Amino acid sequence: MTAYTLFGAEVSYYTGKARAYLRWRGVPFTEQVATQEVYRDIILPNVGWPVIPVLATPDGEIIQDTGDIIGYVEAKESREPSVWPQTPLLRFVSELLHLYGDEWLVIPAMHYRWSYNEDWAYGEFGALSAPHLSPEEQYELGKKNGARFKGALPVLGVNDATIPGIEKSYEAFLNDFSDHLGTHPFILGHRTTLADFAFFGPLYAHLYRDPTSGELMKRIAPRVADWVERVENGERGDETEPHADTAHATLLPILTRQMQEQLPALLATAEFYKEWAANAEAGQRVPRVLGDMMIEIEGCRGPAKARSFPLWRLQGALDVYHAMDEETRTRADALLQTIGGLDLIGMDYPRLKRENCQLVLA
Repeated sequence: MTAYTLFGAEVSYYTGKARAYLRWRGVPFTEQVATQEVYRDIILPNVGWPVIPVLATPDGEIIQDTGDIIGYVEAKESREPSVWPQTPLLRFVSELLHLYGDEWLVIPAMHYRWSYNEDWAYGEFGALSAPHLSPEEQYELGKKNGARFKGALPVLGVNDATIPGIEKSYEAFLNDFSDHLGTHPFILGHRTTLADFAFFGPLYAHLYRDPTSGELMKRIAPRVADWVERVENGERGDETEPHADTAHATLLPILTRQMQEQLPALLATAEFYKEWAANAEAGQRVPRVLGDMMIEIEGCRGPAKARSFPLWRLQGALDVYHAMDEETRTRADALLQTIGGLDLIGMDYPRLKRENCQLVLA
């Protein structure tokens, strides 16, 4: 069989997620560093903007988003076990954690990289783009290329007002996740699932691999560092035992934190999106930023941009919720009440879809 090709980088948040999934799935693939030439010849002509990872399939298709990459490979390969838990409540929890890993843990990941590991990151970006240059030349090129990523901090809400809360919240998250890993080897229990890959992206590429944040993780949460290493090494867990259709009690603090911090931002973003959609047409590209809002993390409030893509991840979770039978939905509602997420139930906004690597109004 012809192999897949993953275009990405070790330094990349979402490349880490896609790579770990492909290793776990066991499909043949090669990874190619996204150099300037790869961006020019492959990514920009097919995707339209500079972004990684990108997957080239054996059939010649180009897929950009990690969720789309995982969905494509799962459907194409039809292997067992599925990356998604097969029980409906746990599938819902998996999608909520996918939303959290992809679209909220990005905040501490970007903060620690650009507040504590900036010079190191410039060297990494330069070596990635132009391996033939000297270290000094790579640093200068990396500084130029990295400016776009550092510039995302205000968009995400990383600023003087929120940074104390971001650090307090992240360390509390590490403690909660470490407690969970004390009784369960993976996020949903006994084997790796989508939730592990979603968390792996930020926790490996930024928060483990970057030197200062990596030292912090290894010092205060060695179990989390061990989990990162196990997922990176392709550990699969026990794939013979079916999942129980319940969220482990040790996950509840993590889910509660998600609802406290991320849910208000999602609610505000949905209102901006509904206002935009009222004057838009089906198939119209959704702006990546819909407006200005305030976020609050551990009592620290500051400005951020209302980004549209989290609504796409949320839509996946809500679709699972609305497809439940009455008995399962009752249990899901009880879980949401416990974690402070009941406002999710009434969320209703125009449907989104992915088209030509873009988010558009369905």
